[in-house]
Amino acid sequence: MAKLAGKIALITGGTTGIGAATARLFQSEGATVIVTGSSPTSVDAARADLPGVEAIVSNAADVAATKALVDQVTAEHGRIDVLFVNAGVARFAPLEAIDEAFYDGQFDVNVKGALFLIKHVVGVMPAGGAIILTASVAGSTGGLAGSSIYGATKAALRSLGRTLAKELIPRGIRVNTVSPGPIVTPILDKNGFTPAQKANFIDGAKTRIPMGRTGTSEEVAAAALYLAADATYTTGAELFVDGGLVEL
Repeated sequence: MAKLAGKIALITGGTTGIGAATARLFQSEGATVIVTGSSPTSVDAARADLPGVEAIVSNAADVAATKALVDQVTAEHGRIDVLFVNAGVARFAPLEAIDEAFYDGQFDVNVKGALFLIKHVVGVMPAGGAIILTASVAGSTGGLAGSSIYGATKAALRSLGRTLAKELIPRGIRVNTVSPGPIVTPILDKNGFTPAQKANFIDGAKTRIPMGRTGTSEEVAAAALYLAADATYTTGAELFVDGGLVEL
């Protein structure tokens, strides 16, 4: 039997990369899948690339928009069984170049948006539901120059995952975190990486990763499926999908 048969799954930031790979996998396991993107262009592309998956434009940083999103999904489907909080931004700058807008832009999406989305969803999530947060090894390790704000947002998500897991136990809702290592996704292009810079990033990552390679979106999606469907005795955990980068 399909692992997510009959389940309603909402994936934010689901139009490309890890989110899109997870949407495909969840759908193949029987779920009705809804993904969000931040722009009409990305959502239109997802509708073509992900047949059978519903795609909605939603601003992850806008609390009112996240409430409207949950209301829309609930009106159409009645509930949300699985929430994959995957929408996020990653921007890098040295300390002297950081200003308030740079700080707010990442915390508004990665932390505030995630928190209020979860707040809205738990009211329509039945017992047995699962919430998965996408954090990053950047929330656990230092040393990557220019990642102070991004890493801080992911550390905050790790903390939210643990605290909310305990708070939501009485509701029968599990909360876990998946923390990818270096994964080659369109987020590199969104950050304006040139082909040479992307190649340098990948080569540099390989030298730091014990397994000697970067990961794939599909490998992170498999971890998300485990946390959504198989890890029924697991809550408050953080699953590193990083080739051994953090633990070895």
